[in-house]
Amino acid sequence: MTPSAFDRWPVTGTVLLAFGLWFATFYLDWGIFWFKISASALLLAGLALLLEPMRELRLSLGFKTIGIGLISAALLYAIFWAGKAVSTAILPFAGEQIGAIYGKGEGSPVWAISLLLFFITGPCEEIYWRGFLQRKLMSRFGEVGGYILATLLYAAVHIWSLNFMLIGAAAVAGAFWGAMYWRLNDIRPLIISHSIWATFIFAVIPIV
Repeated sequence: MTPSAFDRWPVTGTVLLAFGLWFATFYLDWGIFWFKISASALLLAGLALLLEPMRELRLSLGFKTIGIGLISAALLYAIFWAGKAVSTAILPFAGEQIGAIYGKGEGSPVWAISLLLFFITGPCEEIYWRGFLQRKLMSRFGEVGGYILATLLYAAVHIWSLNFMLIGAAAVAGAFWGAMYWRLNDIRPLIISHSIWATFIFAVIPIV
């Protein structure tokens, strides 16, 4: 991982903003959920790029980058299918809470959800949570400490959903993509992975 200068105020400020945005997205009932989460992710990504432009966000994509993105998206999708089967078998509330996650998108057309997830939410979440926040935290607290802290923060902002299954899902996904970023030091395959995974799991072939 390439060292990155650590300035606690931009990091602290954007994390607090993320908690506020996720509060408005998940806890407050006004507005359309998928537009709120996309706008939140877009704002954080914009701030991240303003604070620290990422040279790795070049447009060229080789077969290796695309392949890693596709395979990792499929692997994480399979992990979530298995996780759903296990959790609903041992946790009596799991099925209801999983249904509640999908219920937030009721009334929004599938095509609109797909476009938002693929082109905005997926890329922007990776730019901020891994490309900016995790990089900064790893530069300050070491690779292991920064990775763990970034994963915990990604899960913690979802606490406003009051949904144990969603918080757990965010922790699993955050740990997965965080490990990829730690290993590859390249945000591009993560953007592909997150965008495809989110589009399929929430719009194309939901896990319900």
